[in-house]
Amino acid sequence: MKTLKTRYIPVFVLAMSLGLVTCKLDETIYSSIFTESYYKTASDAEKALIAAYGAMGGLYGGPAALLVPDFSDDQTYPRAVVGRNTLTLFTVEPTYTTQRSQGRLNESPQQIWTSCYQGIERANWIIEKVPEAQMDETRKTQIIGEAYFLRAFFHWMLAKNFGEIPIKIAPSTTEADAYTAKSPLNEVYAQIYADLDVAYNSGLPSFPAVQPGRPSKEAVHALHAKAALYHEDWSIALEKAESVLNAGAYTLMESVVDLFYYTNEESARQEMIWSFEVDPISPGNGHQMVGLTGPSGSDGAEYGRTTYGSMFAYMDFFNSFDPGDERRLLLDTTYLNRDGQWVPQRAITPITQEGVLIKKYQDPVSVTSSVRNIPIFRLADLYLIAAEAEAHLNGPSGKAYTYANAIRNRAGLDDLPQGLGQTDFLDVVLQERAWEFFAEGDRWYDLSRTDKFLEIIPQAVNDVYPVRNIQPKHKYFPIPQEELNANPELTQNPDWN
Repeated sequence: MKTLKTRYIPVFVLAMSLGLVTCKLDETIYSSIFTESYYKTASDAEKALIAAYGAMGGLYGGPAALLVPDFSDDQTYPRAVVGRNTLTLFTVEPTYTTQRSQGRLNESPQQIWTSCYQGIERANWIIEKVPEAQMDETRKTQIIGEAYFLRAFFHWMLAKNFGEIPIKIAPSTTEADAYTAKSPLNEVYAQIYADLDVAYNSGLPSFPAVQPGRPSKEAVHALHAKAALYHEDWSIALEKAESVLNAGAYTLMESVVDLFYYTNEESARQEMIWSFEVDPISPGNGHQMVGLTGPSGSDGAEYGRTTYGSMFAYMDFFNSFDPGDERRLLLDTTYLNRDGQWVPQRAITPITQEGVLIKKYQDPVSVTSSVRNIPIFRLADLYLIAAEAEAHLNGPSGKAYTYANAIRNRAGLDDLPQGLGQTDFLDVVLQERAWEFFAEGDRWYDLSRTDKFLEIIPQAVNDVYPVRNIQPKHKYFPIPQEELNANPELTQNPDWN
């Protein structure tokens, strides 16, 4: 008998929570007893939704959702340990053998695939079963709307990492249900848009009434705008971005540095539309970013209680900032050690004399986990999405300039020069995105979606990574070989065959 994989059969997950796990789950003993008796009450529905959000921990706890793109881009790079350099050197392969052998699948593209389909499966059960639950109808509609939002988000995460992917919109009750072929990207994005339309009309609250970690009504349009940007549906991207901007529920913080200061978690919510929320408790949500970005040996008190010196910014990226750009203050070429001495750049890390520290995830107080949430969508993104989409539709219009300048001015910079042509303006907006969202898991996808990765990545080198041999196939990551072996309907990305 074939063993059913847990990412497709949520009943196995539920069985584990009830202490009913055996050494093997064969399809001959699979039944619908749990799905038929569960999802009946408000409590069932709320717990099912929490389980659907649980898949976010697989994405952002590693956090594969950040490390996979950030170690691939032209801004940040890893210390060459536990297989992280395979992303920087573009030596990943479909088996992800290096990450597996180092116990780091949680930092790999395979984790993105696994977590997203786990989340999709759980969302599908909510969409399928919660309509029958006996509970308050308003809250029921909201729960179903959140499930549609999560399903859209997970499909989008898969599409931007792997290209054409299987669309899953029904729960798997048999092994055969889990066998799904890939769909063209047009169909994937059509499903994402359809799910977000349902989510938007489900009565989700606007900020500030929304619960932290849950999507507000504006977050739905933020995802819709960004998905449309990636699929080059410029009119949709502009419409949804402007919907968020014009609603006025969220506002830019006055200082971009304050946005990332560890004591400002609550005040930063005015700009952080949706984040992966973490807690300085155990058990609780957490991530590695504090430890990765602080100096080795936990030597910099302002960075964190326990840090390893495993992630740095390229010196060329640091030098690309205007000296007056306040966003450069979120990087540093020195730090104050625990003995009260300033450490020069040449001594930041033994791997290079040009180490640049990343300050977006500093947390000097937490002993367990962290208080540093990971931003997923923030208002600055909507301004630059609107600027880019407007420029594609109408050229560098006054409105496009206004949107881009809002982000530059917040960073302490002057307005963009007037008279830029469309191509130059779009390049400038893409660069603004680079300065604004570094180390937030964004830049690689900007390079891949615009097909600039082949031009830019070979230039992003240093003495740690003097050569980076990127190829056209690296626009998308390879579908994990395990998935190909398990699903006879699934095929590898053509460039990876």
